[in-house]
Amino acid sequence: MEHEFVVIGGGAAGLAAARAARRRGASATLVSEGPLGGDCTFLGCVPSKTLLHGARQGLGFDAAMSEVRRVVASIAAAEDADQLRSEGVEVLRGRGVFVDDETLDVSGTTLRSRRFIIATGAGPLVPPIRGLEAGTYLTNENVFSQSSLPARMAILGGGPIGVEMAEAFARLGTLVTVVEAAPRLLPREELEGSAVIDDYLNGLGVSVRVATTCTTVLTAGSSTRLGFDVAPDLEVDALLVAVGRRPASSGLGLDATGVKVDPRGFIEVDARMRTSSRRIYAVGDVAQPLQFTHVADETGRIAAGNALSRLAVRRFHPEWIPMVTYTGLEVARVGVTEDQAPSGSRVAYLPMAEFDRARMSGDDRGFVKIIVGPRRITRNLAGGSIIGATIVAPRAGEMIQEIVLAMRAGLWTARLATSTHAYPSWSMAVQMAAAQFFGDFGGRTARPSNSME
Repeated sequence: MEHEFVVIGGGAAGLAAARAARRRGASATLVSEGPLGGDCTFLGCVPSKTLLHGARQGLGFDAAMSEVRRVVASIAAAEDADQLRSEGVEVLRGRGVFVDDETLDVSGTTLRSRRFIIATGAGPLVPPIRGLEAGTYLTNENVFSQSSLPARMAILGGGPIGVEMAEAFARLGTLVTVVEAAPRLLPREELEGSAVIDDYLNGLGVSVRVATTCTTVLTAGSSTRLGFDVAPDLEVDALLVAVGRRPASSGLGLDATGVKVDPRGFIEVDARMRTSSRRIYAVGDVAQPLQFTHVADETGRIAAGNALSRLAVRRFHPEWIPMVTYTGLEVARVGVTEDQAPSGSRVAYLPMAEFDRARMSGDDRGFVKIIVGPRRITRNLAGGSIIGATIVAPRAGEMIQEIVLAMRAGLWTARLATSTHAYPSWSMAVQMAAAQFFGDFGGRTARPSNSME
């Protein structure tokens, strides 16, 4: 029997693809080796943000972890096999391995289809540090199942996961040290944003070591000693490795399909999510360096639509994807940073210290930065086109969405500057920053990119 549409992987990307296929009237078969919901539900976004919330509310470790388990179970209930079957999705449990580009073996069961979507996700990247493999360490796969709060924790990696977990455990009472090999925390974000988050974590008692590489790990009993290239040794009770993610593309039998994989392990896809095999698409973390749940969801829907259409016209636009680090002062970005902006770009910058709502709220740390570039024909008419923005503020993840919509809709910058915002809403800071592209506003005007403030 030939199946109309087969999805391999039951995480956010796979669920989105299967449900999108059903909405188009196609039958859908979902193959999953692990629990439905994937990393986001059980090991990523859901437990991490719940733990952060509990820590900020002053819950103790046991109560915070209990709340994590409760929320995970609640969200997982909307993604289990019974729920999917009620939506018309056939669910098969087991590991899928390709026999060829039309045939998948699922633990001894053979599935044939002309349309496959690979959505197998990613796992934690473990760096080749001497002694690490022989010791005991945490990753996102086991940190949320800990039964006791460590007194001292080192976190390798100062990216979004590292700084979020640093805040959570510091608020719960752990003495936390974050170690980042790059010269600053959040090295992919704006320099000003890194500085704000560094100060924010320091205020919580977190020790930050940047431009520092861990070279050795020695575990003895319940403690672990870390050695570094340019810093004193550090003894801790728990080590969390958060240096990145590795796509789960091995063991799928891709050699039998002609699907190409790049040197990092990502399945190569075009903007329509098509692989080098015309029958197979790949979505989510296994194919995207932008490893976010909302990217997984969007690429899953795009791939399903293209796979089931005569003309594969839907495209994924990474430049429109918002990225948020959910520390208490959130760091939200879409598009380019100032260092990435092309020549001729202009920048508006509004410190939160000059923004009324931030003053009212008692925390005026952070900023809004908007980057615009000239349009091809009309150049800087009406302010030009928004090509990037970063917001650091308590509600930055919500504030950035207005800019995302403006970019996706191709709106002129003037639309942001002239749209009336309720006073004193947080989003009014976006309007105030955008107004700088049209003259002096509050003593500030937009400047050329990569110039001094």
